[in-house]
Amino acid sequence: MPKIYLSDFVNAPVQRCFDLSRSIDLHMISTAQTKEVAVAGKTSGLIGKGETVTWEATHFFIRQQLTVVIEEMESPTYFSDRMVKGAFKSFYHQHCFDPDRGSEDNCTTMTELFTYEVPYGILGKIFDRLILKRYMTRFLVARFKMIKRFAESEEWRTVLK
Repeated sequence: MPKIYLSDFVNAPVQRCFDLSRSIDLHMISTAQTKEVAVAGKTSGLIGKGETVTWEATHFFIRQQLTVVIEEMESPTYFSDRMVKGAFKSFYHQHCFDPDRGSEDNCTTMTELFTYEVPYGILGKIFDRLILKRYMTRFLVARFKMIKRFAESEEWRTVLK
């Protein structure tokens, strides 16, 4: 099962990082290149435990929908989401936020682990090895960097009202 792991220090308080990571509005800003929009479930604001969101986006020239549910949440240090409907066979996305308690700068270590399975047997595995994993890594890194950028500047105020 493929895994994508991301981790970085963010010079911002843990609650801000946590909230930006679950912001529907920031997610849409960070995925503008795929024209991703929330079309059902929670469509703006901060998503919470037990809530779903259905995203519609264009990937590989195909307009598709993906529905996820927030399964677990321990504010402000952890939440996870799982695909309930979409193009993957499955995926599970964990988001961890570890405050740097020794820092005067209120730093947070932000970590994500994205685990997924592809459909279509051996053809899906070949597609994953050749294209999908690299594509998903770039997609998640871009989103991760956007969260960091907003958290470390005053831009966070535009999405966390």
